[in-house]
Amino acid sequence: MKRTFHSKKPQGQITRGKTARNRLRRVDNFLLLYAGSLLREKLPEFRRAFYVDLGYGAEPFTALESAARLRTVNPNLPVLGVEIEVDRVANAKPFEDSKTIFRLGGFNIPLQEGETVRAIRAFNVLRQYEEKDVLPSLEMMGSTLMEGGLLIEGTSDPFGRVWVANLLRKIKGELRVEGLLFSTNFRWGFEPAIFQPVLPKNHIHRMIPGELIYEFMESWKRAALETIAFRDWGIRRWFIATARRLGEYPYPLELHSKYLNRGYLFWKIDRLN
Repeated sequence: MKRTFHSKKPQGQITRGKTARNRLRRVDNFLLLYAGSLLREKLPEFRRAFYVDLGYGAEPFTALESAARLRTVNPNLPVLGVEIEVDRVANAKPFEDSKTIFRLGGFNIPLQEGETVRAIRAFNVLRQYEEKDVLPSLEMMGSTLMEGGLLIEGTSDPFGRVWVANLLRKIKGELRVEGLLFSTNFRWGFEPAIFQPVLPKNHIHRMIPGELIYEFMESWKRAALETIAFRDWGIRRWFIATARRLGEYPYPLELHSKYLNRGYLFWKIDRLN
């Protein structure tokens, strides 16, 4: 994927804007595990490289919460909150400081001269679009990323207990798919089917026989049945056992315990569908 976008008019649609506090805490926690070096980087070219919260909603809390969490590894991390609705940006302006900025914008992230982006989080935004709009929107966001920059785009339940996200990275000037990430905090129990309602837009309508996401989810359900004895040891142990069994099918999975123990299953698929 490689395109250049020049329009200054915010590109996208206004979302409902209803975001509970701490809804995206687990997204930040995953990024600290998975992309800590990117967030910590302090070379001169990273001095004005933002972490972007795209579509933060009616209140700026998700951006402010991310700033606090991610600055535990980089106190000077610049954070940019982007919203397409004028009043939402105005409401956020009083929360600005020297490292946290709010601007009007859309998928074409509003940057000034000398600024760039190290990471973008866009959650519960693309779900309202048509599937045909997903790739152009991702490409538009990705065009602002610096080399090695990361884009995480997905859908969560209203309280962030369960979510699924696409991960993409800028490599040699192109946006490449790095995988599909499933996350649960186990408060809804566990079975693979709980993830289906929050699949990203590029997958949600492909849950039909013959589609890759359908076959993956069906395999995961079989793996869950084959390892159901682990449920007696707790939901977390069962989740881990299903993931390791699923990796035997085989699927390219990240099976490191630092992810699985925390309720993250990362499928290293290299395409969007």
